[in-house]
Amino acid sequence: MRKAERFQRFLEYFTTHFPEPETELAYGNPYELIVAVVLSAQCTDKRVNLITPELFRQFPTPAHLAAATAEDIFPFIRSVSYPNNKAKHLAGLGRLLVEEFNAEVPSSLEELQRLPGVGRKTANVVMSVIYNQPAMAVDTHVFRVSHRLGLVPKTAKTPLAVEKELVRYISESLIPKAHHWLILHGRYICVARQPKCSICPLTNICAYYARQVAPLVKNIPSLPAEENGLPSA
Repeated sequence: MRKAERFQRFLEYFTTHFPEPETELAYGNPYELIVAVVLSAQCTDKRVNLITPELFRQFPTPAHLAAATAEDIFPFIRSVSYPNNKAKHLAGLGRLLVEEFNAEVPSSLEELQRLPGVGRKTANVVMSVIYNQPAMAVDTHVFRVSHRLGLVPKTAKTPLAVEKELVRYISESLIPKAHHWLILHGRYICVARQPKCSICPLTNICAYYARQVAPLVKNIPSLPAEENGLPSA
């Protein structure tokens, strides 16, 4: 299957069956989203959503976060991964938002990446979710699913390489949605260790399935009716 056709079928499926995907991080404004995304690095959205309500009650604005120290923030985020580093990042992020961006979350990749704890992936999430820009954030799910489906070549060995390949074939209007489609597919179906190919709707375009799973399925011998649980004729 040609790559363009694989992309077309991927986009057609999700546009039809899941037209309005959304991030699973809970947030009420751009400030809350960027804090949540920083916390979500190497941590589940579910865990982040458990701690952010109290965090945002304590630090409801960038100004409140800017006035806090890492030691002030740590007790509220202690259950996420790498809480010490993230507490330092959030304290610095709050200060920079207030001092240089008038307490507003910037919308450009370059400005976002100046904020502590904000790399390219986090910046792309903010640009995509908040500002609906054609930014493709590549996390572990997007990286894995893109390779398994065959949307990107094996030579795309870095998140940036995967990002560049994906945006070549996805229209700008669909890039923010495709980001979520890939993440959610990787989170719930195309999981890392034991992908749920038996319930996957994309096996007809999936390079991994064609290479690793289909040959095994074809080689499984048919059982006699009494052994496969079906009634005898």
